[in-house]
Amino acid sequence: MSTRALRRLKGKQRGQEALDAGDLTLDDSPEELLDTASGSPQSDSKGRKAKKNKAQKNFCNIYELIGDADNEAEIISPDEEEDQPDENKTSGTEKKDDIEKPDEKQENASTKSSGDRVKKKKKKKKTKVTEGQEAVPDDNIDLILENLEQSNGLGLQNEDCGGSDRRSVLHVEHRNLNSETELKRYFGARAVQGDQRPRQRNRQFHRSTWMTIPKDSWPRFSRPGISMTLLQSKDGIQYFTFEHGRDYQQVQFKFLDAVESMDPNNIVALLQLNPYHIDSLLQLSDVCRIQEDQEMARDLIERAMYSFECAFHPLFSLTSSTSRLDYLRTENRAFYLALYKHMMFLEKRGCPRTALEYCKLILSLDPDSDPLCMLLLIDFLTLRSREYHSLLQLHQEWEEHRNLSQLPNFAFSTALCHFHLSQLEDVDPEESEKERHKADQLLQDALIMFPGVLIPLLDLCTVQPDAAVSSHVFFGPKSQLGQPPALAELTSLYVGRTHSLWREAAVMLWLEESVKEVLRRVDAKDPLVEECQNKRKQRYQSAPRNIHRHVLLSEIKEATSSLPLEVTSQPVMGFDPLPPLDSVMSYTRPERQHVGATNESTLSLFFRSLLPNFNLQGGPRPEDELEVARAGQELNQEVNRLMVAMRDMLANIRFQEPPRDENPYRDEEEWD
Repeated sequence: MSTRALRRLKGKQRGQEALDAGDLTLDDSPEELLDTASGSPQSDSKGRKAKKNKAQKNFCNIYELIGDADNEAEIISPDEEEDQPDENKTSGTEKKDDIEKPDEKQENASTKSSGDRVKKKKKKKKTKVTEGQEAVPDDNIDLILENLEQSNGLGLQNEDCGGSDRRSVLHVEHRNLNSETELKRYFGARAVQGDQRPRQRNRQFHRSTWMTIPKDSWPRFSRPGISMTLLQSKDGIQYFTFEHGRDYQQVQFKFLDAVESMDPNNIVALLQLNPYHIDSLLQLSDVCRIQEDQEMARDLIERAMYSFECAFHPLFSLTSSTSRLDYLRTENRAFYLALYKHMMFLEKRGCPRTALEYCKLILSLDPDSDPLCMLLLIDFLTLRSREYHSLLQLHQEWEEHRNLSQLPNFAFSTALCHFHLSQLEDVDPEESEKERHKADQLLQDALIMFPGVLIPLLDLCTVQPDAAVSSHVFFGPKSQLGQPPALAELTSLYVGRTHSLWREAAVMLWLEESVKEVLRRVDAKDPLVEECQNKRKQRYQSAPRNIHRHVLLSEIKEATSSLPLEVTSQPVMGFDPLPPLDSVMSYTRPERQHVGATNESTLSLFFRSLLPNFNLQGGPRPEDELEVARAGQELNQEVNRLMVAMRDMLANIRFQEPPRDENPYRDEEEWD
């Protein structure tokens, strides 16, 4: 930027400033003063070059000039402060110049007033920063967001406050909701984004969102009729719910008719007219996934999430873990299911850290009831993303009021966490030994409490167990057959999901050592063995409905085969699997009018297609007139007579036998 542009940014113009001796002594060096007094062209050019180089020094881009212009207006040296009262002395000489040039006086006054305003504003900003708040750099977006949340009262509370433990565990970060952040960490930004630049032509401008990135291939977004309202705020927690407009309700009724038709083409036709209908997107995503079109299935889920995020309430927060959605309301279930299916796509894509963030988000929406039972999945995602301390913190803080150690997944996963912490290279030997001892103790307790996990786990890991282990009564087939049905469902779910984490050689050797120690304790009749056996008999008699729902959504064969008959016998819809028994419905579907009787025969339906007033059951139809009813009775009689005649004719039909050969002893090989 030239000096002329810099002078304009400062509010000054060339040749409109009154020269002052004090200004010359402050700004210019003695050598420059001598050069200017001599008036030599060489010295003038040198001075100009020096000033130009001095003005352009230490500038990386043009935007720094603007900041430096403000800083120059802000910085006041102590010499200038001392000379400020002396300026009043020279006001007399300046008055003469002002009389001769009135125009210059007005322009100088305007420039001085603008400079004073800049100085006052900068001084105010300085005092605000120095009063106790540390200046946050503009590049650190996370710190800025955190400060904004704290100023709005949505930040994390201190550990002494009530409910802070739960918030600290379920805290979600915005940057971790984007899968590209994790992929860039693994492969680099150039490998993820590529060198291709987005096309500016025919580009749609979408609303910026946190969970998904809108695509240009999507249909143009128009609000489908979903909105979010705030029900109440209690103890720092906001309770929200989604609502459907009248137009959206009509589309929902059409969607239910399309589902009952059992034809996916009807759902596709509905989506062409309503491209952002949530339940249609979820149901069609399942159809595409069954047809092994994973990319299309994932795209439909992302489109549903974008539609939800555009309908968020201004106070609804994804990261503060203080926003609640009741799963009992039918309008809220689709949001849970969209988040869950998106999370599973991320896990299969190789983004466990992003999937863990969505798992915490789902759990924070209703941590008390946990409708999708995310506690059965959060340990697996934590181990996949190697967030060991996070899982141990969750187990420590929730064990008192949720009894997480009674779940097989937490009993084994916490032991596996301590083992991985003991294998880290940057850990002290004493700390490593302590973690290893803790891991051994927890794994032995888990094997004693849940002995039915070992043999199925070894089978999926393709490891042949020792004869002493497989033939022992404690780990043998009797332990698997004798466990309650709810416990069998939990163990099969854990084994089917996390068997890949136990295939490492070091982990398998550690498991072998623990199994031998458990057998020694069982043979020694450790009192813990009998205590755990009594607990298994008393507990795990029946699993709650949310566990069955989680097993259905997981689609793990080992777990779905252990579901009770009362769950597998009823139809399961992808847009609302196993709904709660005490659902809250804000609107109901109108009853459909079924035309005709359902117990009529095929012949009756045939005649009804020809004659709408026909009724084989006899008697006039209540909605017909009397004349039509009489005609129908006469027709019924004629048809009955015709049917009797046809029955007699079919009964009297005799088929003639083929004539027998007169020579029964003829050779079969002879030709006529």
